[in-house]
Amino acid sequence: MRYFEDLTPSTGAREPRAWLRSSRPRISLNGRWDFKLWDSPPSGVPAVGGDWGSIEVPGHWVLQGHDRPRYTNTAFPFPIDPPYTPSANPTGDHVRWFSLPADWPVDGAVLRFEGVDSAFKVWVNGVEAGTAKGSRLPSEFDVGGLLQPGRNVLAVRVHQWSSGSYLEDQDMWWLPGIFRDVTLLARPLIDDVFVHASYDHVTGGGTLTVDTRPDAVVRVAELGIVTEPGVPVEIAAVEPWSAEVPRLYDAVVEVPGETVELRIGFRTVAMVHGVFTANGRPLFFRGVNRHEHDERRGRALSVEAMREDLVLMKQHNINAVRTAHYPPHPAFLDLCDELGLWVIDECDIETHGFIYTDWRGNPADDPAWAPMMLDRMRRMVERDKNHPSVVIWSLANESDRGQNFGVLASWTRERDPSRAVFYERDRTYEFSDFYSLMYPPLEDLEAIGTRTEDVTTDDSALEARRRALPFILAEYAHAMGNGPGGLADYQRVLEHYPRLQGGFVWEWIDHGLLLPGATDHVYGGDFGERLHGTNFCIDGLLFPDRTPSPGLTEYKKVLEPVRITAPLTIENHRTFAGTDDLEFLWSVTSDGIEVDSGRLEVPTIAPGTSVHLQPPPLATDADAERVLTVRAVLAKDTSWANAGHEVAWSQFVLEEAPAAPVVAGVPVVQSRDVLRLGGGMFDRNTGRLTRLYGQQVDGPQLDLWRAPTDNDNGQGGRNGVTQEWRAAGLDRLLHRVDGVDVDDKSIVVCARVAPEGLGVAVRTTYRWTADGNNLRLTVDVHPEGEWAGTAVTPRCTTWPRVGVRLQLPQTLENVQWYGGGPGESYADSRSAARVGRYQHTVDELQTPYVVPQENGARTDVRWAELTDAEGNGLRVTGAPHFQLTARRWTTEDLEAARHRSDLTPRDHIYFNLDLAQSGLGSASCGPPTRRPLEIAPYSFILTFSPAGTKSVDN
Repeated sequence: MRYFEDLTPSTGAREPRAWLRSSRPRISLNGRWDFKLWDSPPSGVPAVGGDWGSIEVPGHWVLQGHDRPRYTNTAFPFPIDPPYTPSANPTGDHVRWFSLPADWPVDGAVLRFEGVDSAFKVWVNGVEAGTAKGSRLPSEFDVGGLLQPGRNVLAVRVHQWSSGSYLEDQDMWWLPGIFRDVTLLARPLIDDVFVHASYDHVTGGGTLTVDTRPDAVVRVAELGIVTEPGVPVEIAAVEPWSAEVPRLYDAVVEVPGETVELRIGFRTVAMVHGVFTANGRPLFFRGVNRHEHDERRGRALSVEAMREDLVLMKQHNINAVRTAHYPPHPAFLDLCDELGLWVIDECDIETHGFIYTDWRGNPADDPAWAPMMLDRMRRMVERDKNHPSVVIWSLANESDRGQNFGVLASWTRERDPSRAVFYERDRTYEFSDFYSLMYPPLEDLEAIGTRTEDVTTDDSALEARRRALPFILAEYAHAMGNGPGGLADYQRVLEHYPRLQGGFVWEWIDHGLLLPGATDHVYGGDFGERLHGTNFCIDGLLFPDRTPSPGLTEYKKVLEPVRITAPLTIENHRTFAGTDDLEFLWSVTSDGIEVDSGRLEVPTIAPGTSVHLQPPPLATDADAERVLTVRAVLAKDTSWANAGHEVAWSQFVLEEAPAAPVVAGVPVVQSRDVLRLGGGMFDRNTGRLTRLYGQQVDGPQLDLWRAPTDNDNGQGGRNGVTQEWRAAGLDRLLHRVDGVDVDDKSIVVCARVAPEGLGVAVRTTYRWTADGNNLRLTVDVHPEGEWAGTAVTPRCTTWPRVGVRLQLPQTLENVQWYGGGPGESYADSRSAARVGRYQHTVDELQTPYVVPQENGARTDVRWAELTDAEGNGLRVTGAPHFQLTARRWTTEDLEAARHRSDLTPRDHIYFNLDLAQSGLGSASCGPPTRRPLEIAPYSFILTFSPAGTKSVDN
């Protein structure tokens, strides 16, 4: 059997060991390599020829002009016939020449690959050094006997498909290549180090044991420690490591000729009465699942990008990472140690594609595959064992149940009993220290919190064990497109029950790829492939360029580790840190304009406690809405944010704005086919508004439709509402005017809005009145017909939106509003919207989702103005508060677009003024919204007035 199809993890590879910072000489072999792509595996030693090109290593050849990337969610992009691969197995030959100085220590040298996808063979100076599989794990080869002073040649043959591919179906792009660092290391004199650094929360002391070669010396200068390996050292007082206070001690391990630098964090994790604890306190994960992704480089991430990820996480109150679904680059874990994040380190195993065989042939339950799987577990644990940030080892992701997980769990617990073990998909949880699920509805989560959930296994002993386990929500709040909605609801339930120890949102970053010369990010299906996962990879809290999405802003708000509640209580929800790193600021606005501000004197609040404060003395103003904002900000610079960075905030309405005074109405003026009322001109026959304060307009008319979001569409139709909405004809509504009634002071337009082919309809009345400079529109909406369904038509219970759409001149491109902002918000995603005055252009109101869909709404709007470059235009006020969107394209344009470049600005602005929209939910992979817009009668008032100094007499 060919080596890339057999079940041997590697040949010629060294035993796995820790990733160490050593003083021994090393040579980076990153850079330009000669490259040749073959359609199928060639034979012989790679030899550079005239038809060869070059590529960058680390990198993926499919992102450098050779072949194309493939994205699938669950399906293998080849026939399922383990362990065999298709004949068409793209294979990349990589060759690199390098020179060694005459005095470079060749004897015992080691060649290290941090990651190669998916199987490879190595030659040094034409002699085979070994083979390996396991894409996201290191492989080392002894090559000292193959090197020579001066010029050397390294050849690596990489196969896209291998037997290992059956273990690597991880809902991501299939990106072959040498995508992590390649390094030549002088012979390690210190081959391995295992740090054991525990913390006693009762005494405040620590215990340090370092396992390595017996003649080494271990030094921790700050603690005055000089000791030998294997001997426990008791320290009377140490500062423990946690994600909140990531205290590290610099240490070295020395032998003649080599020094290894370590950063040690003292911490102890343990299960105590069914609760997972760190340093004696229950842990709570405010987490995120993170794939490695760069829009241009795929999984070949720079250290700068890794740091950027973690800084953004810290700035958005995230305290934990699940390395979905493979071990990250080792430098990432160094940064987690430094900046402070809890880590679930997940092994490079997922066999999800076997759902299409009903799990027949699943490697997880085949003993023949146990060596391959255990090899991956060993390489992860040995590489990452010295990181205090890593508190849980995860065996795999979505690979069903299998006896091989027992092998992995048993070895892991024996090798490292200081950490917990996790696996979600086996419903007996026999090998896991946690009960876990993905994407449960809130009702199920509540049941788990009270230990009243359904039985998951018929084995009574395993069922009893599972019910005693703590619960971690492995994945939830699928962040695909506009969403996720419902984050605040999930957080409320997770924080309420001690059994629920937090969760991890799916996922951190959109996997959109930006190919050379392109302006749009691509996703599955953009290369004409027949089998693909469409845009299911566009599901992150960051856009592909690492810009935070509105979903991340919302997540930051609901995760706040400090809560500020009325009348003025401050709660510290941290686990270890007090609030001495924060200062608390307040301000008061009057109709959105700041009129007072100051600093609150707040004593240090211990973890898990709260204080009650007297509100600052505030003046009153009966003529305006007054809002108090209290903010918690960093008092000093940190490694992840500067002083003044906002950690938490809350707002309180002190006084509501008074009702507008009643003014005598103005009369309707009729002139042939034109009606004039206040600042409006109307078509006498249709009642349609044609001019408004001198601006040519069209509308407004009832609008119930929105461009479906990914969460509206659901996952394969499950939990989605788009299908129901379309079946009810909401995407093809026709408007019929049944009458235009005019009296002295009002214009009343009666309309019926209904789809073709159905009996459902919406009776809509537009009532126009005017007083002074104000033109007032009252909209009454009454559904009629068979919305509950008939024998041949499905039931429709919700609408996407209720509001009106108005077409305006394109010059009214400047939008100012007083209400929720500054970013978009929706019914179940509005925690982060704070009341204030904001100003954007119409273009800036858009949220640039990779796949265009409903976006950009602002909620709780009191008033809004759309003006031209001179400041002239119109103002609209709502009763009750309204939602607004403004775009240069129609809803139908937005719905039809598959990429952002499909959206072409029109010659108008399309202005939606909504009473409400349906919530977002996370039905793209999870439950639907809990805040739908139910079909019912509605009524709302919009008042228009001129903005600016330009006055037009209609």
